[in-house]
Amino acid sequence: MDTQRLILFVVFSFSLLLLWEAWQTKDQVPRDAVTAQQAAKPAPDGVPTATPVQVAKPQEQKTPQDKGMASGARAIVETDVYRAEIDANGGDIRRLELIGYHELDAPTKRLVLLDDAQTAPYVAQSGLLWGLPTHKDVFQLAPGPHKLSGETLAVPLSWHNAETGITVEKTYVFRRGSYEIEVIQKISNGGGVPVQLESYAQLVRHGRPPAGESKFLYTFTGPAVFTDESKFQKVAFDDIADGSAKFQKTAKDGWVGMLQHHFVAAWLPKNGESRTYYADKLGEDLYSAGYKQPHGTLAPGQTASLTTTLYAGPQLQETLVAAARGLELTRDYGWLTPIAAPMFWALEKIHALVGNWGWAIVIFTILLKLALFPLSASGYKGMAQMRAMAPRLQKMKEIYGDDRQKLHQAMADLYKKEKINPLGGCMPILLQIPVFIALYYVLIAAVEMRGAPWLGWITDLSAPDPYYVLPILMGISSIIQVKLNPTPPDPLQAKIMMAMPIVFSVMFIFFASGLVLYWLLSNILSIAQQWVINKKYGDGAGGAKPAHAKK
Repeated sequence: MDTQRLILFVVFSFSLLLLWEAWQTKDQVPRDAVTAQQAAKPAPDGVPTATPVQVAKPQEQKTPQDKGMASGARAIVETDVYRAEIDANGGDIRRLELIGYHELDAPTKRLVLLDDAQTAPYVAQSGLLWGLPTHKDVFQLAPGPHKLSGETLAVPLSWHNAETGITVEKTYVFRRGSYEIEVIQKISNGGGVPVQLESYAQLVRHGRPPAGESKFLYTFTGPAVFTDESKFQKVAFDDIADGSAKFQKTAKDGWVGMLQHHFVAAWLPKNGESRTYYADKLGEDLYSAGYKQPHGTLAPGQTASLTTTLYAGPQLQETLVAAARGLELTRDYGWLTPIAAPMFWALEKIHALVGNWGWAIVIFTILLKLALFPLSASGYKGMAQMRAMAPRLQKMKEIYGDDRQKLHQAMADLYKKEKINPLGGCMPILLQIPVFIALYYVLIAAVEMRGAPWLGWITDLSAPDPYYVLPILMGISSIIQVKLNPTPPDPLQAKIMMAMPIVFSVMFIFFASGLVLYWLLSNILSIAQQWVINKKYGDGAGGAKPAHAKK
């Protein structure tokens, strides 16, 4: 097999795979989760039976499909990392801005992770079943600004039913420098009937990727569930819609969340308590993912306190590890995680020394090339040998014409005589492909690159090059690489090889500049390496000398 053809086939196939994944991102859709009907349904099996308290039917709430979620008085919370809005209707977090991050399509605008906008709703909801307040009930709160001045900020809400004597105090606790929001629900039974306790928490989201995302870079958007037994389970919106979604439904540990590129929102209930995870379609382009958790019964005169935690923020490795077991997997490197995770660790250490992610990429790429030099040298040596054989192979094709059997036999005899392995230049390079693909995913997943400058016109390594300088240089370097390789005897193949650098250049116009920087530098180092190998094994014309000619 022609070594160069195989290498190009693998690279080109990988590129097509990336494009295919991107194009598979379809319009997807979520339902207004725990509905009033669900709130009144019997307790799940295993929950102690009790007579549910009969309360007035919760105020009906318009769904996001028509005029949007019902809105009331709002508490505006400001911390060093958040600007949040908590609505009295349901006591939901209706809007959440991340102060340290910006929108991809609007660099001067703060990134809005949660929002109850009618066109693209994404909110965090929590509540209680069995007649207690759900996300459709109205709470009392102190509207207006609530500003973090110390280490913690508590924002209280209250709900009371005079008919039953039940009071619920719902408190959001924010901490300085933290993307974790504690939600405490304190239930006081001032009536004369036992109350059945079952809490829930969910994220309700539209089914589309975040605005500004490149269509050429596929990243997963949708629910995810983690349990110790089944580990990290992504749940596609399409699978939820057609009822084929598969994930562990019951567990005593884990979490449930919504993923998007660089960010995650996840409910983190306490481990050791049984819960049921769910993911549902709520309506046109609207989904929910959450959990329900029974807590037994609350006798008259008793008080219970239920606590859960919402993580809503960037996919920072150390922050995710500290928040919950398995949450770091939301920074998804796929099946190459065992290779990718150490790569990011090394990249992070280099950044700690140089203080710039662009230069960290440059240094890491050089170190990676040096580490892989033995494999690369072996591969380029084999390619140089094949380059020297190209005229003789072409002559054989002219002699034997369409007699493929004789042609293959003659080629095998020539390889044996010259002591050349036709796959010798291919295998070392193929072994490097998982390494380079892993680094590709590292650079895509690294939220640290978002808004990070390199030099001059590159002010955001997660955004495309605004002047296309890096993609053009990468295209030129790719053309030089092709010129250094053996020219296929087939004219059509030769044209395809020359066209591929142009195709890659057009593709990389839409890629993050940090990724293009890596590919460009990798190409330059490969060209230098290949030129040295060609010279070492060359015949003055850049080709390798056959074995019988070396003295």
